[in-house]
Amino acid sequence: MLIGVPKEIKDNEFRVGLTPSSVAELVHHGHRVLVEKSAGLGSGLADAEYVQAGAILVDGPDEIFGGAEMVVKVKEPLAAERRKLKRGQVLFTYLHLAPDLPQTQDLIASGATCIAYETVTSPHGGLPLLTPMSEVAGRLAPQVGAHALEKAAGGRGILLGGVPGVPAAEVVILGGGVSGTHAATIALGMGANVTVVDRSAEALRRLSAQFGTGVRTIFSTRTAIEELVKRADLLIGTVLVPGAAAPKLVTRAMLKTMKPGAVIVDVAIDQGGCCETSKPTTHSDPTYVVDDVVHYCVANMPGAVARTSTFALNNATLPFALALADKGWRQALKDDVHLRAGLNVHDGKITCKPVAEAHGLGYTSAESVLG
Repeated sequence: MLIGVPKEIKDNEFRVGLTPSSVAELVHHGHRVLVEKSAGLGSGLADAEYVQAGAILVDGPDEIFGGAEMVVKVKEPLAAERRKLKRGQVLFTYLHLAPDLPQTQDLIASGATCIAYETVTSPHGGLPLLTPMSEVAGRLAPQVGAHALEKAAGGRGILLGGVPGVPAAEVVILGGGVSGTHAATIALGMGANVTVVDRSAEALRRLSAQFGTGVRTIFSTRTAIEELVKRADLLIGTVLVPGAAAPKLVTRAMLKTMKPGAVIVDVAIDQGGCCETSKPTTHSDPTYVVDDVVHYCVANMPGAVARTSTFALNNATLPFALALADKGWRQALKDDVHLRAGLNVHDGKITCKPVAEAHGLGYTSAESVLG
């Protein structure tokens, strides 16, 4: 198979779809890999490393999208990239379609076969290709939140961990999944007072066992969230419904009760965000203020630590990329029900039920398009 790796063009996105070692594995399996020049530089991966791994360097994205049978990316294709996709081509990347109707419509119109990292499942439960970036984003959230709390950044002027004689910040984390757990780990390590909210009793027990009395756990109800947002100096939203838009747990009315200069870091922004006032931002302009509350809603948080993120992502995606290349997408999806769950769009049809429901569009099962 001819596989293409374009340079990411999203604002301040420095990750890359394949590392040189991943390229070498694909080449060893008999595949050819096109890599756009300088695609890996943002992750500290030189063009020479790709050549040594067996890649063919090309000058621009037109050669990638024009020739590759499978395009491997990191972030969802932007409008300029979507126009280059064609029927019969496989796109393997993060998509996050539920909150993004224009992208969904463009992918339908392209006729391409679009497999989303974030809906691939695991026989052990969970989302194995989303997990590494959820880990990174979760660990970044207290870090960027701590910076946003500084007065010069628009925040309350609070040190997350406090100092002797002065209380630490109150950090409230909505969601006790992968991102929430990692956010709690870092916030606790920074000395904050940490509360995690979740509606899963099993998740709360796991958090209690992991952190002991260091982290408070609260069962999620609307009343509990209403009370907690009033106390929060830093609110981190990590709630995820696989493939679907994130639920709006923090309303505009709740926002008005928060402390002036408090900070919201909405890690769920890729899926629309879990705060009513959340809207996507970029690394070049990461925050905005609503009702005196600072919002950090960068849609590609892990891009800030591109090298770490690229290697973590490739560790998870490479086995699936090899399966798609070795067997062809159709046979690979027939053989693996978990990879099949990643199929979101094929030949003009939506094959992910939560995406179809989010946009009120027709749904076709992946099994039916596989024949």
